[in-house]
Amino acid sequence: MKAAAMERPRLPALTSVRFFAALWVATFHMRAMNSFTFHGVVMSHLSAIGYCGVSFFFVLSGFILVYTYAGRGASKREFWQARFARIYPALAFCLLITAPWFFYACVQMRAHDPRFFVPEWQWVAPHLGLTAVLSVLLLEAWLPQTALAWNMPNWSLSVEAFFYLFFPFLLPWMSRLSRRKLMAIVPVGWLLTLICALVYMHYLPDGPVTSKTVGFWINGLKFSPLLRLPEFLTGMATGLLFLHGERNRRLAWPLVLGGLAGVALVAALSPRIPYLVIHTALLGPAFALIVYGIALQPAGLGVFESRWMQALGEASYPFYLLHTTVIAAFFGGYGSPARHQTLAGFAMWLVIACAVALLIDRFIERPLRRLLRPRRKTLAALAEPSPA
Repeated sequence: MKAAAMERPRLPALTSVRFFAALWVATFHMRAMNSFTFHGVVMSHLSAIGYCGVSFFFVLSGFILVYTYAGRGASKREFWQARFARIYPALAFCLLITAPWFFYACVQMRAHDPRFFVPEWQWVAPHLGLTAVLSVLLLEAWLPQTALAWNMPNWSLSVEAFFYLFFPFLLPWMSRLSRRKLMAIVPVGWLLTLICALVYMHYLPDGPVTSKTVGFWINGLKFSPLLRLPEFLTGMATGLLFLHGERNRRLAWPLVLGGLAGVALVAALSPRIPYLVIHTALLGPAFALIVYGIALQPAGLGVFESRWMQALGEASYPFYLLHTTVIAAFFGGYGSPARHQTLAGFAMWLVIACAVALLIDRFIERPLRRLLRPRRKTLAALAEPSPA
């Protein structure tokens, strides 16, 4: 079993597709920050649900970790060390980059300067010390008021850290489950998250809900590591089904297209579907189909295996961490006048954001990863799978 695990082929297309998921999230934040307006029904609807890209990352993370670690015999310490080496260097750098604006804005909010008012930081500003500690320790998502503090995309890394903590315990248990039980994890987790959203919508403890609603209960529902766990378990179950099932490549494109059809349908109907229903993993099963289908390596995905697409896929992590900062710097936002509102402006922003991400990946993330990862040669590769 261990020998077979070590011989698993790479899945380069799954690396490349991470970049498009990160870009999808960025289009949502452009819209939410009033930084860039997407014209046309298709792009308008797709960008409106771009936050679903994070759900895709959680599903993909569960799948990749199972594919990478199942049967390899890594110890818990080695796993956690490899994961720390993979996510923390870029995260620490991005915290340093964004610290001046965050702390300055919070100090100005304390002074009641309306020019620096950020709704997500209303509780954070008077509790700056606690917020900073939680953010550095990747614990900010556990406190609803601090989930979007400092660098807002970091909340998903706080959730991922929780997944990493329990993955070595979840994998042996799930590996013993039958195929039927593994398949049941997807709909059961999906229903549980939807039920939580429906209960919230019935009581509305924070008032009417939009994509910009900020409150204790809605932040807990959207960002709590426990409530996002079903997406990760969906990815893990999909990975185990992939490893132990018959890999019929003829199913690859039907699975991918079926998942994409689900995404397109939800995007088209998004104005009529309650925001929280979409946000709480509505597309989890569709993402599982896409990941499984791409892992089957369907014909015609050669462009996703090119050198440049692989590089962008690897750099999707720093791209994701800093995309809101680059958006605000280039387009404006957070109340400042928008600029570069053209297709050429969007293309220029994309080039700049990709260049920044590639530089961070090449000169910060990779060197520090090599320094921090486990020393055993057979386990060095375990630091390689990119985080969601």
